[in-house]
Amino acid sequence: MNDILRDTIKLVPEQPGCYLYYDKDGEIIYVGKAKNLKRRVYSYFHKQHDSVKTTVLVAQIEKLEYIITDSEVEALILESHLIKKHKPRYNVLLKDDKKYPYFLITDEDFPRIQVVRKKNLNPDKGRFYGPYTDVGAMYATLDFLKKLFPLKQCKTPKFTSRPCLYYHIGKCLAPCQGKVTPEEYQKLIRQVELFLSGKQTELLKHIQEQMQKYAASEQFEKAAKMRDSYLDLQKTLERQKVVYENTKLNEDIISVIYEDGILAIVIMMIREGRLIDKKDFTYFVDNIDKTEYFETFFRDYYTALKLEFPDRIISHDLEAIGDKGLYEDWLKVISGKKITINYGKSGKYRELYALAHKNAENLLENAKLKKMAQIRDDFNEVGAYLAEKLELTNFPNRIECYDISHIQGTNTVASMVVFQNGLPKKTAYRKFKIKTTEGKPDDFLSMKEVLSRRLARLGEPKWEKPDLIIIDGGKGQLSSVMQIVADMGIKVGEGGIDFVSLAKREEEVFLPNRSESILLPRDSNALYLIQRIRDEAHRFAITFHRDLRSKKLKEQN
Repeated sequence: MNDILRDTIKLVPEQPGCYLYYDKDGEIIYVGKAKNLKRRVYSYFHKQHDSVKTTVLVAQIEKLEYIITDSEVEALILESHLIKKHKPRYNVLLKDDKKYPYFLITDEDFPRIQVVRKKNLNPDKGRFYGPYTDVGAMYATLDFLKKLFPLKQCKTPKFTSRPCLYYHIGKCLAPCQGKVTPEEYQKLIRQVELFLSGKQTELLKHIQEQMQKYAASEQFEKAAKMRDSYLDLQKTLERQKVVYENTKLNEDIISVIYEDGILAIVIMMIREGRLIDKKDFTYFVDNIDKTEYFETFFRDYYTALKLEFPDRIISHDLEAIGDKGLYEDWLKVISGKKITINYGKSGKYRELYALAHKNAENLLENAKLKKMAQIRDDFNEVGAYLAEKLELTNFPNRIECYDISHIQGTNTVASMVVFQNGLPKKTAYRKFKIKTTEGKPDDFLSMKEVLSRRLARLGEPKWEKPDLIIIDGGKGQLSSVMQIVADMGIKVGEGGIDFVSLAKREEEVFLPNRSESILLPRDSNALYLIQRIRDEAHRFAITFHRDLRSKKLKEQN
């Protein structure tokens, strides 16, 4: 720590605000907020950090600046603004390959409804509603809106003296030809906004009132159109799941799952007691701190929200963020109304959260399948990258991985899973009952046994030689295995077998006779592949262990 930085830290006040860290090149590398700036900043430089990322960050800080605010809520809002502006290297920045679409009701005398992409958002163009993560459902909604509400279709009139075809088929009111007054057209726009805001019950009431007015004034054609719109909307509402009877309650239920570098987030939207929509978000991220990523997502999503805000947000995952009151105050500032946060742990809320969580699990599995399909299609490239980075002497066509499972040394089992050209080959999976460690938990000795038994069968039918063996564990686990390999005279390297181990905590890869580990890029398909192989070995071992334990319990009874 340099003298200027040390002196600056002494001057930091005990007030709320934001702090900015700079590196030696004068680049902002991190922005944070705090209720007490002095306490937060001091903690960075005067305590041991569990996070590798924080340790690396602190080592690069050369300069500190801070901005005092009147409250922690103001600091939270300012922090979001500064992160978006400077995009610091060590702040979580959620990125994906999607540009989610929005509905835009244009700012014109006779507005139109359009689909626009996130990058094109401009508040001066009109009012936005979204984002919509299911593009197919969005366009289906657009078709329904055009059927229900005959809004203007064209930016400029196709004809100067007569209406176009849209008017004649009932899909436009021809404002360009003066066939509708601005007041009547604005009523139609208001109905579209009610629909997009999830206020379908209120919309039904509006349509019914208009239908009755047209009928009373003997405008039967218009009344018939209103009736058809009313019936179409009523059918749509009947298809929506009723969550609360006889209520206007609006809620968002959020579930978040992180696994194998994939962050899956589902938001289920309840409006007027009905489940009207589900939004799915997937991110491939380079850090296993799910809470930090979710906090960033939560703030980004609600800051940019173009739909009406809910009255309540329900999520287990919000509890990890902490300080519910702070975020309720923040939501009130950005939405202009009171929004409560519930952790969804009891009663009806628990059931709603369970539903969202089920959808998040499905979203995660789909993301994994897509990722594995990409690896399968690009396996020559992924395999070559693995061979280069892990200094393999063989191209890893056949990869085997092993895992141990037991409870305090009882019913110890091992699994062997096989991936061929990037895909699981389940016919080659094997299970092992460990014989040498019964009653005493010893993963090292168990791994020695299973590798000895497996390697002794090299060359036998259905026991093909692997190109690469992955051991679940760290440097010590790998060293133990390599001793067995040496004792058995198994050839290692070119023409033989490559060995590596994968340690869970920081996803470090260890090579034989190397003290330093290798860290593959967090967002690489190569790391994702070996994580999936390791996790599959773990799953297979646990399943076998549970089955064995259940069988023994039945025999005892």
